[in-house]
Amino acid sequence: MPLSAAELSRYHRHLSLPELGRGGQERLKNARVVVVGAGGLGSPAALYLAAAGVGTLGLVDCDRVELSNLQRQVLFDSAVVGRVKTEAARERLLALNPEIIVVAHTLTLLAENVLDILRGYDVVLDGTDRLTTRYLVNDACVLLGKPLVSAAIHRFEGHAMTYLPGRGACYRCLFPKAEEGVVASCAEAGVLGVLPGVLGAIQATEAIKIITGIGEPLVGRLLTYDALELRFAEFPFARRADCAVCGEHPTITAPMRPESCDSADLSSVHRLTASALRDRLASDPGRAALALIDVREPQEFETCHLAGARNIPVAELVRRLGELTDGCTPVFLCRSGRRSLTACALAIRAGIEAPAHLEGGLLAWAAEVDPTFEVASG
Repeated sequence: MPLSAAELSRYHRHLSLPELGRGGQERLKNARVVVVGAGGLGSPAALYLAAAGVGTLGLVDCDRVELSNLQRQVLFDSAVVGRVKTEAARERLLALNPEIIVVAHTLTLLAENVLDILRGYDVVLDGTDRLTTRYLVNDACVLLGKPLVSAAIHRFEGHAMTYLPGRGACYRCLFPKAEEGVVASCAEAGVLGVLPGVLGAIQATEAIKIITGIGEPLVGRLLTYDALELRFAEFPFARRADCAVCGEHPTITAPMRPESCDSADLSSVHRLTASALRDRLASDPGRAALALIDVREPQEFETCHLAGARNIPVAELVRRLGELTDGCTPVFLCRSGRRSLTACALAIRAGIEAPAHLEGGLLAWAAEVDPTFEVASG
């Protein structure tokens, strides 16, 4: 599809680059890129890809915007706290560039849906902060033959790499296996706010290069960045013949369920919206049928919690499941819905049938039910 007069003006600086030019810009316009995770990495990556004129931009995320996100997630501002990330991000990106299409995939990426979601895109950017999802996306891209640009951040450091089908090693070649929880999350360990901006911009750069065919991508090279020393380093790595997904005799021939959030478990979870939970509580004032279990940390619980909720941090849940009341459906609560989903999976594995969780967490409660309810920052 050729460029319009408005696009010729909008992308003039690109058109002035001989390496890119009109042909490259038209390839960007006709490209489809999906960003997995609308967080610290996904924010700058999506903004730059939208500004660059990527014709169709997909966003995959299931969370809502939290106040603590704004320190680094530049897609959002204070006015959208509590809103679904993909919807708020879509509005922001279209405001930046109304010439493109933005597709919001508001969902949890699972083994059952990952191929269907990623299949419709030309390039995949992985900006998730969960190791299990990172492996899920990598495996899906290898199986689909899709280019993948992966990045990760931790405290003051980050790294990035690119996988091109048939040209180099995948993420599993570099890191064959890692358990969730070995590396602390951003919420637990902290992260320098500007760090994901650097790595997210690198991801966007790689995507543009792949689409337009210019430059040399980060294939077979792990690029690391140390913000404190302001140093980049590069480490070459090769495809492993014994890689479980891209090796000579692969054992992964279909997406695997993430270990920490088993999709078979999650299929039996009752997902309650904030308004549905409000109605259920109103019809059961004595709490004979529901037990509210807040799985946040004690300091978060002490700052704010729903009336009648009990605090059992998710890290203590397995050994304290015996404290749940027989005959009551446990409804797990957290800030945004992520920890409560993990709690549901743990409960089902322990034999508790059909637990429930609050979709969108207490942030959704504050946004939809009680605007005076102030959720503590994580």
